[in-house]
Amino acid sequence: MIQNILKNTIFKLVLGVILGLIAGNYLNERSIQVILSLKHILGQVIFFLIPLIVIGFVGASITKLSSNSSKVFGFSLLLAYFASIAAQFFSLFFGYQIIPKLHIVNKIEALKEIPEQIFTLDIPPIFSVMTALFLAFLLGLGVLWTKAKNLESILDELRDIISLLIKKLLIPIIPIFVALNFTTLSYEGSIQKHLPIFIKVVLIVIVMHWIWLIVLYIFAAIVSKKNPLPLIKKYLPVYFTAVGTMSSMAALGIAIEAISKSKILKPDLSNFTIPFFASIHLCGSVITIVFFTMTVSQVLYGYIPDIGTMVLFIFLLAIFAVSAPGVPGGTVIASLGLITAILGFDETGLALLLSIFALQDSFGTATNITSDGALALISEKYYDRKSTK
Repeated sequence: MIQNILKNTIFKLVLGVILGLIAGNYLNERSIQVILSLKHILGQVIFFLIPLIVIGFVGASITKLSSNSSKVFGFSLLLAYFASIAAQFFSLFFGYQIIPKLHIVNKIEALKEIPEQIFTLDIPPIFSVMTALFLAFLLGLGVLWTKAKNLESILDELRDIISLLIKKLLIPIIPIFVALNFTTLSYEGSIQKHLPIFIKVVLIVIVMHWIWLIVLYIFAAIVSKKNPLPLIKKYLPVYFTAVGTMSSMAALGIAIEAISKSKILKPDLSNFTIPFFASIHLCGSVITIVFFTMTVSQVLYGYIPDIGTMVLFIFLLAIFAVSAPGVPGGTVIASLGLITAILGFDETGLALLLSIFALQDSFGTATNITSDGALALISEKYYDRKSTK
């Protein structure tokens, strides 16, 4: 049990935050210069991998649209995408309403000056994130239109390679990267000032998850004309399982069993929709990302991104959500490129975002898997209409 906890990525992230906060108070100027150099190198590795993650997962996901001609498949895919967009606009609305009232003050003059790093190693990405995204679309659509099986196999292999790099390289270095960033923040004194704000926004986001679940199930009840309460009751152990395991996939078996016991959904259809939505419908994660990026931007840069920038970010993030890698924190890791390209985050911003995201990750995961029942109700209604016709 203890060994599993020590191997958990979320535990490592939290541990990195704690160690960084402590170390920053005791290091001298020379030590911070070493920390800055190590942080820069790890940041270069992370930013180099980001465009590859985009191509590997988005391109391969698009090619799979041709593997299932069922109209329910296409409808479910679009439903997950637009449900993700709706969840993000929900988060955006509350972000603009709540974050300014938190009275976050950015006082640069009160911070300790950071010395220059003693060593620099630049590893520029092969191309930008937006170039990678557009290239992934072109390659994916090209495979769909030409039935290029060889290229499809190459994209699948590239996805497998990138997935392995995420697990073997990116995931292990992220806790170290976070620890180094928090050491720097602690040294200059900014993180101590804003720690109460981060605790507040984590609690706010968890409450937003619950509100969104209520809204989603009410909408599903209206569309399907079915009472979702028996289904929601069966989903309660699924929610708490996901909170405890921090994994939608770990709670998937319990979710399928809950569906069968509720007798609300048809087993033959729900056996497809529930696992499918568990992989591509990540409303809890995207709600968190939108609200946290707005908060971190206010904390570090002194402003919340304008509405036009956030809307562009939302529509692109929804694409990344349906093709997010199946690793802990997959949605936020897959979206790092968007966060840097669209919102202009630097290494410190990414590290801070990853850290506070980790604090609520289990609740976001639980929201992801619990919300799938609502989308399954809507998909079944669509299926019934098609069958009647």
